[in-house]
Amino acid sequence: MSIIRLTRIIITVVISGFLLTGCISQDSSAEKLYQVLEDVVDAEKEFEEQQEPLVELEKQEKEIYNEIMTLGMKQHEKIIMLSDEALSIIEERKNHLQLEIDSINASKSEFMKAQEVINDIKDTDQKKKAEDLSKIMKKRYQIHNRLSKEYSSALDRDKELYLMLKEESTSYDKLESHIVDLNTTYQKVYEANEEFNDVTAQYNEKKLEFYKQAGLNLAEEK
Repeated sequence: MSIIRLTRIIITVVISGFLLTGCISQDSSAEKLYQVLEDVVDAEKEFEEQQEPLVELEKQEKEIYNEIMTLGMKQHEKIIMLSDEALSIIEERKNHLQLEIDSINASKSEFMKAQEVINDIKDTDQKKKAEDLSKIMKKRYQIHNRLSKEYSSALDRDKELYLMLKEESTSYDKLESHIVDLNTTYQKVYEANEEFNDVTAQYNEKKLEFYKQAGLNLAEEK
């Protein structure tokens, strides 16, 4: 039997960090906002660290699935063993996802401090760029919330899939129907991930524009 199954396997774009090397801005609010925005970067370090492990676990689990698909039902004991390995990997993926969510929530808490600083910015152009930046970031948090929910749903469906594979009585039709539903969920994950990456790239660009508009001298963090 062979049924194609999707996974995410995408490195998520992260927000860029900058080091302040000098400041010529006449408005101290610009420096204050800089500090808030770079604290947000620090809050997302944990999020950044989850990306490669998640991708690696997805690859491992996909390899197991592909191996199962090459086996006949006469090798059911091996299917059970491989399914248990996959279920263990799914639990690891859930743990990494939760760390990712926790990091984004910490980022969101830090970013809430930005609005008060933005309200104090005197320069009209700077304030407009800062407000645009705030809108983009809030949209980014909303998209990540949707992304994480879809990914969590995909993990639950993955778990159901391997539990089904462990049952020798599971019909091909039932398995195929489940894979179709699972692929639909992963497509939603993919689309949300792409949108998240696009908005993150916009945020990185707008943040740099604000820093330049405010006259902050910067070096990009490595």
